[in-house]
Amino acid sequence: MVIYGVALLSFAYLAGQILGDLLGKLIGVKANVGGVGISIFLLLLLIEYFTKKRKLNIQSQEGLKFWGAMYIPIVVAMAAQQNVMAAVKGGPLALLAGVITVIIMFLLIPLLDKVGKKEGSHELEEELMEPNLELKAK
Repeated sequence: MVIYGVALLSFAYLAGQILGDLLGKLIGVKANVGGVGISIFLLLLLIEYFTKKRKLNIQSQEGLKFWGAMYIPIVVAMAAQQNVMAAVKGGPLALLAGVITVIIMFLLIPLLDKVGKKEGSHELEEELMEPNLELKAK
């Protein structure tokens, strides 16, 4: 069912928006700074944590996969459009900051890939991907 996991998604979204607003106020900007990114990061951390602790059942995992597939591209595209429009109006320094950030993130992808491939993580993934034989027997 798609509805499973929505509470976790909602929590991550609301926490990200609150933290983004607080970050904006902290640096003196009257806007949400990084709320979408914080939301996605928090959602990924929560999914990873609850999966490792075996607190997410299969239905919740499937629901989170669905909403993750829907939520992340749509919200990132909306945020990117707003950020590009603000950067163009903000001048060349804002555009330069955005381009430099994107380049740095692309350069960090191999490092993040290595961090994600710690020993033992594949065993948990394989266990979670195995079909539940008890369900098939019934």
